[in-house]
Amino acid sequence: PSADDLADEMEDVDFDDEGAEEPDAEAWETEDDEGVEDGMEAQDDSEVTFSLHSASVFCVSLDPKTNTLAVTGGEDDKAFVWRVSDGELLFECSGHKDSVTCAGFSHDSVFVATGDMSGLIKVWRVGTKEEVWSFEVGDLEWMEWHPQAHVLLAGTADGNSWMWKIPSGDCKTFQGPACPATCGRILPDGKRAVVGYEDGTMRIWDLKQGTSLHVLKGQDGHQDPLTCVASNQDGSLIMTGSVDCHAKLVNSATGKVVCVFKMESMAPKAPAGKGEEAESNSVESLGFCNVMPLAAVGYLDGTLAIYDLSTQSLRHKCQHESGIVQLLWEESSAVVYTCSLDGAVRLWDARSGKMISEYRGHSAEILDFAVNKDASIVVTTSGDHQAKVFCVQRPDR
Repeated sequence: PSADDLADEMEDVDFDDEGAEEPDAEAWETEDDEGVEDGMEAQDDSEVTFSLHSASVFCVSLDPKTNTLAVTGGEDDKAFVWRVSDGELLFECSGHKDSVTCAGFSHDSVFVATGDMSGLIKVWRVGTKEEVWSFEVGDLEWMEWHPQAHVLLAGTADGNSWMWKIPSGDCKTFQGPACPATCGRILPDGKRAVVGYEDGTMRIWDLKQGTSLHVLKGQDGHQDPLTCVASNQDGSLIMTGSVDCHAKLVNSATGKVVCVFKMESMAPKAPAGKGEEAESNSVESLGFCNVMPLAAVGYLDGTLAIYDLSTQSLRHKCQHESGIVQLLWEESSAVVYTCSLDGAVRLWDARSGKMISEYRGHSAEILDFAVNKDASIVVTTSGDHQAKVFCVQRPDR
């Protein structure tokens, strides 16, 4: 059939219909390989859709204490705190004048912080819905709350990392190299933070002293900008990921590189000729399993690699059709979640390397997601201007 014939047929298909009477309903869903443009709305596995954003939704966090509230930030310069159970708006974090790219709750869910690209950071008291603090830094790269205290850490494009006590605003800065501090994470002991930079270096900072304990650069660092950092549960190991497609495992006490995970098939592609796009790949997200000595690395080319830390070897390679945006481990099992540019959330059993389940509902790429503590729900944000809540609890878990 010609494209026109297909187009005519398409008009007859009612995508909103559950498809009981449509014998072709099944075929239509799998017909389109791209999935995003045509077929994706056909399937919506979500329980709740939050649709107050009017542009791409960049970030989401769940409140750690009760897991009943979500905060989302978007390209519409807006951030909202809303109820996960029914999508009901609690309050808007107003006053941003640029895309809200960072948002998160303090460890005890008392405060919520929102940060926009231009560097305006605001903190709100959740109980009273009132703004209690705001501060302007340079262009914001990342932001995160301290795991045990009302302390906020953020990294900026000028290479500095900032630390504030909330709500007093007492401030300390950690001066990195003169290039963006692209990613950062406070270690579980709450006394140190690891920060990655655009020049491929990584520093471990002593938060109290304001001094750098270890610097990894040159051969020990990465050849390209760092994209993500993670630590294991006790903070003894750090993993860094980079545009250079390497993931490095680092002993946080000594600052020494324990091993480098590099996929052989991931050698940099030959430079593209004029007018051709070079196929790019990079490490986009990584994380440690809490219950087994495993780590997961997600790549832009759609590969999810599960590494065995005890043997420092590749255990499984799980292929996605499109790039992985982020991955998260379940808190108390060897299940890893991925969200990708094709708009789907997938659950993988890291022991077998097999996919457990897949959830769809977005009509564009997923940009961020969060999993609640008991691994019963996933909250996603997408380029389709929506956030969605998926129930992923299965009877056998």
